[in-house]
Amino acid sequence: MPSEKLVQGLIDQMNFEFESANVYLAMAAYCQAENWDGFANFFLVQAEEERFHGMKIFNYLNDIGERAIISGYRSPKNDFQSILDCFESAFQHEKEVTKRIYALSDLALDERDHGTIHFLKWYIDEQIEEEALFDNIIVKLKRINNDTNGMFLLDREFAARTFTPEEQ
Repeated sequence: MPSEKLVQGLIDQMNFEFESANVYLAMAAYCQAENWDGFANFFLVQAEEERFHGMKIFNYLNDIGERAIISGYRSPKNDFQSILDCFESAFQHEKEVTKRIYALSDLALDERDHGTIHFLKWYIDEQIEEEALFDNIIVKLKRINNDTNGMFLLDREFAARTFTPEEQ
């Protein structure tokens, strides 16, 4: 059974995942306003993923007999200088998520809460993928360097991105 401190950490992370969805919705709104519908779709899909991540914790809390407490969120950044700025901001955000997941995992390890350790392993693996994804896109955007043909192709690629949640 997790300690109160670990339960609160899970609740905080759940709410941060939901807040992350808002961060990506703000980026999608920026992209749409700039007529980059594919990039907007990328961030809309990312927002769905973050809600899914939050719901995994919500369900885990219920599974271990704890109550998920929903809190308010900070307003996300809404203004960006460019598509590259969006992705660089997203990459920094994902680094913060990773930092928080690692701290939560450390707490579960300290408490020898094997169920929570096992549960959080999925998030650790997910964060490795997330950081690699954003790093790769940033490299591509820098390589393209606002070349309209390259931007068009990447925008078109991201228009086809979808989210298919795995079983919880």
